[in-house]
Amino acid sequence: MPHSTNKELIVGIMVGTTGISLLLLWYHKVRKSRTTLNLPKFLSLGTKFDSITFQDEMYNGQGTAAIFQRRQLQILEKLNELLINMEELKEEIRVLKETIPKLEEYIQGELGGRITVHKISPQHRARKRRLATVQSSGTSNSSEEAESEGGYITANTDTEEQSFPVTKAFNTHIEELNLDVLLQKADNLRMNECSKLESFELLCDHKEKFRDEIEFIWRLARAYGDMYELSTNAQEKKHYANVGKTLGERAITRAPTNGHCHLWYAVLCGYVSEFEGLQNKINYGHRFKEHLDKAIQFLPEEPFLYYLKGRYCYTVSKLSWIEKKMAATLFGKIPSSTVEEALQNFLKVEELHPGFSKSNYLFLAKVRKNTIL
Repeated sequence: MPHSTNKELIVGIMVGTTGISLLLLWYHKVRKSRTTLNLPKFLSLGTKFDSITFQDEMYNGQGTAAIFQRRQLQILEKLNELLINMEELKEEIRVLKETIPKLEEYIQGELGGRITVHKISPQHRARKRRLATVQSSGTSNSSEEAESEGGYITANTDTEEQSFPVTKAFNTHIEELNLDVLLQKADNLRMNECSKLESFELLCDHKEKFRDEIEFIWRLARAYGDMYELSTNAQEKKHYANVGKTLGERAITRAPTNGHCHLWYAVLCGYVSEFEGLQNKINYGHRFKEHLDKAIQFLPEEPFLYYLKGRYCYTVSKLSWIEKKMAATLFGKIPSSTVEEALQNFLKVEELHPGFSKSNYLFLAKVRKNTIL
């Protein structure tokens, strides 16, 4: 082989080796650069996921905190209202405690010393003597369905806290009584709070026989009013009020000049009103006053009527603006009364029947407090 050929071969090998080395070097550089570029991208992608999750957690945490703060504010508002109501109640109790001991002196002064407030009237003693002679009578259940609207104010006396008694079993034998004896027996039983249920059942036992007798009808209506007062269940109270009001309507239709019919119809309208809306309350408030005035016209010496009128006057004096406007829309005039009118009616009760009821004393104290303030 010639010498020149060997040189060319050696140079070619060197050039080839150099090219392969350069090629390998270029390959390593490219691979390293790709790794260097991709790693930060991968890391930044993870950072993005982490930041999104953290933001969501912060958002959820802030939302929960806001809800919790709102609930705290609501609880604080309710507690504040409760505290205000308690303070008002404590103040009213304090005023009543101060006023009630002075009522006797005040009533005597207002009535010119004509009566002794706690004196028991002969009529009251006679009622107690008659009550002592009453014997137990049979009982039964009764139900009458009625529908009615409206009412306005109630007039509970000392039976507002009574529990609804358990109804006794039906009688297998009903004692035959003539009307006068039955009515006297029912009236005597009713004088005792514990016997009002028995009086009610006695009348129900005889309702088919005397259902057309006016003196029987209004007493049965009154007995349903008694059951309304004795009951503590809302549905039972509504039932008794509606049935009694229907009986009262029948009574005043048949005997428009009987004061007792107007009296108990007015009372039962008030009881029904407890389950009615504002418009019906106002509607029957007008009717309550109308029949109360008629009852006073026919029974001017009945103290319970003046107690009811005092309650009515006191309630009307406290009517809100919207209630007065609605009454004016319905009847063309705004019902008006004052605490002073209520006071005069409660005093009239004491004049006619000293010591009539604890409720009358309570309202005397209330209106006295308002007149002082």
